[in-house]
Amino acid sequence: MTSVRETRRHTPHDVYDVQSPSRALLDLLASKWSALAIGALEAGPLRFGELRRRLPGVSPKVLTQALRRLQEHGIVERVVYPAVPLHVEYSLTDLGESAAVPLAALRGWVERNAGRSSPA
Repeated sequence: MTSVRETRRHTPHDVYDVQSPSRALLDLLASKWSALAIGALEAGPLRFGELRRRLPGVSPKVLTQALRRLQEHGIVERVVYPAVPLHVEYSLTDLGESAAVPLAALRGWVERNAGRSSPA
């Protein structure tokens, strides 16, 4: 029996296309700390220390890297307020708020189903 494989044309932003720039964004959003940081920022702007307290287990270095990548992709905005000491807040952009919707659904699914999975 011969199987017929249909050739699928990829659109410029198709995440299945190895050349697609969408893969970098998918990689970023699929990161645990990025997804959790976006969720923590859904309630509004947070300072770095506040964000870190909401994400137990993340090191300052890893959180900084995640926030920088989120900022580079236009998902998070970093605002520096001129004060002594310096006051920096992170908040979601419009793009970040739109990403928060499916990520919230994913977090909810994970919380409901975590007990049903078994580690490899």
